[in-house]
Amino acid sequence: MATLKALVVDDASFVRDLVKRTVRQRFPVIEMTEAPNGRKAQSLMSRGSFDLVLCDWEMPEMSGLELLQWMRGQDSYRQIPFIMITSRGDKSHVIEAVQQGVSEYLGKPFSPEGLSKKIIKVMGRRLADAMGRSGKSMEGPADAFRESANLLTQKREAPVQDAAPSAASPVRSVAAVRFADSLLRSVVKDINLTEVRVIAKRDQVFPGILDQAVVDMEIAEGKVARLNGYVHQLQAVDKRQDTDFVALTIRFVDEDPQKLEDLSRFIARFKSP
Repeated sequence: MATLKALVVDDASFVRDLVKRTVRQRFPVIEMTEAPNGRKAQSLMSRGSFDLVLCDWEMPEMSGLELLQWMRGQDSYRQIPFIMITSRGDKSHVIEAVQQGVSEYLGKPFSPEGLSKKIIKVMGRRLADAMGRSGKSMEGPADAFRESANLLTQKREAPVQDAAPSAASPVRSVAAVRFADSLLRSVVKDINLTEVRVIAKRDQVFPGILDQAVVDMEIAEGKVARLNGYVHQLQAVDKRQDTDFVALTIRFVDEDPQKLEDLSRFIARFKSP
């Protein structure tokens, strides 16, 4: 029976589902509630109480940082653990979140194991006691996503200039696709508002279908768009087993208006003659 309550806040339903599945399977004593943005989360928190908040940074209506600032101004939530889960992992953003009172910081894409460790760290004895009372072990069975995450255990990078076959059409843009435990260097073959198709050399570490991903694309000089998604399709470029290149289709899950604007800007530049 659940004795603790957690709120997961993210505008991408796919990410919320992954967080909920991980928490429910690893920590059955935690009851999960979800919200698509900070404003909805604020409303839920005003009407009830939560023992843990897991929140994205970039969301429409109210960002994760704004929600964190509001929480730390409330007596009832001043000490409640807050884990920021975001693709914004540069040092300046981490420092900003720490200054506002974040408990832990987890970069996207994340593995279920990485998320579990963060939860154990911020919940501490309270979680251990609740698990003990329920007869559950903190070292319970791994969740369903563990197997695919463990496939990404080595990091090998191919030179960007070699990441497209000579028979392909001219390269327009380079993209770095980040997974829980690896980075894939690739070039963009096609892109629209719902998905991107990239081509990468076979000698790199590849993800599994449905694995969480973050696509980093330069939309202007010095500005990079970080788009959240998941692996929708993997396909050999050539119709032979020893092909040197693999095509990946990443389906986007972001609903943040700013990210959609950045994506539109990239698409316009990509498709221009």
